[in-house]
Amino acid sequence: MLITDSVSFGKALRTRRKELGYTQGYLAQFTGFSVSFISDLENGKPTAELGKALQIANILALDCSLCVRGE
Repeated sequence: MLITDSVSFGKALRTRRKELGYTQGYLAQFTGFSVSFISDLENGKPTAELGKALQIANILALDCSLCVRGE
């Protein structure tokens, strides 16, 4: 999936979380982040902390990489 903005990043996280059968509450308990943070992240809040966002992606077994376009 090509991630072009915070909304598409959030949708990818939500989709994967649901595939794994995790609730936002479970993920919050597991990470120590609030349910409201996870909800904001999944809804594409552009000011979410990048480090926390990447940590959630990692927990959901999603890899994040940056590539030069066209390569």
